[in-house]
Amino acid sequence: MGWDRQIRRLMLALALTCALGWLFKAHCAPGGWTGSEQYSTGCYSDAVPFWTGRGVAGGEIPYFQTRLEYPVLTGALIWVEGGITRALFGASANAMHFLFIVTLFNALLAGLVLWLLRRAGMEDRRLWAWALAPPLVLYVGHNWDLLAIAFTVAAMLLARSSRTVAAAATAGLGLAAKLYPVLMLPLLGLGVLFGSSDPWLKRLRLATLLSLAAIGAWALANLPVAASAFTNWSEFYTFSSERSGTAASFWEIMGVQGWWATSTPDRNLYAALAFLAGAAGIIGLGWRQHRERLWILFTPLLAWFMLTNKVYSPQFDLWLYPMLLMTAPRLRPVALFVAAGTAAYFAEFWWFASMEQAWPYTVTPGHIALAAAIRAAAMLWLIWDALRLPPPEWLTREAPASTF
Repeated sequence: MGWDRQIRRLMLALALTCALGWLFKAHCAPGGWTGSEQYSTGCYSDAVPFWTGRGVAGGEIPYFQTRLEYPVLTGALIWVEGGITRALFGASANAMHFLFIVTLFNALLAGLVLWLLRRAGMEDRRLWAWALAPPLVLYVGHNWDLLAIAFTVAAMLLARSSRTVAAAATAGLGLAAKLYPVLMLPLLGLGVLFGSSDPWLKRLRLATLLSLAAIGAWALANLPVAASAFTNWSEFYTFSSERSGTAASFWEIMGVQGWWATSTPDRNLYAALAFLAGAAGIIGLGWRQHRERLWILFTPLLAWFMLTNKVYSPQFDLWLYPMLLMTAPRLRPVALFVAAGTAAYFAEFWWFASMEQAWPYTVTPGHIALAAAIRAAAMLWLIWDALRLPPPEWLTREAPASTF
């Protein structure tokens, strides 16, 4: 397909979107966060506290010299970005410079996603919905989740091309950057074992290969670090299990509203049970529609995981958004999801501001609950659509040989 006029226009639009994202996060960084402006204006970014709080400014190596509550590949990306920041800006390097480099790398990852989707033959309106994505404005400078997103999109496209082993390996690398790509692996395995009419021996051999590919890719990234710095390497997993919840999660909303208060261990248990029950239902109900493309069910599985998880950080919306553009049969509920997610983002950060007696003063957890409820309704709508409607037409066409 090459770099024709359309892809150049799309990339230009994406660059402008990411530039808006940079301005959205960077406008309050130069003078340091004062008067809770990181919450009042929504310009909070993990890059700013990480610059000094995780040793990035001093060049400390993640896991070996400093703790880090991210998986290994994300930690490696943070270290590389920190090194580039110090190399470019020298002794004057600060959190503002680091935020710029983080945003630049995320913009490049967003561009990679756009390029992959364009080469895979995604229809134009969905490509423009990524190039002009409101969630990118909010999150391109927020943290490092776009690395896992790029791996996940690539894994989905590999699965579409029937390159199942490569898809599993890519999902394994995504798991080394963030936890949620693991949800794709059972779908790939079930699709290989029960989604074709090949002889059983061939299916078992392929299932074994994709399992080894996923485990091997994850282990290649993780074992060297885990063997040398186990305590700091395991920080991500211990932090995730011990974290009580976030303001927009179902469990936290229930507790804050006084409807059902639960302890952290109980939330871990109930969230796992709710997810497993719903996941079984999603796979069971979606089997007839998507048996030959079971990987499509990754999108409703991810949405259900986000809804049932004890943590729903605002940037989780960016996990789901490109998956929806790829697989959602209709885009109207996607638009509702984006609108409600944007409202939830500002409701949550404005509530943080109000707790510090900063503008706006009147935001309450009730406002967060309302925005989260509308977003949850959109997500349930999207899950239902994914189970009962055929996938977008572009997914059912033969994948171009030049996708990768």
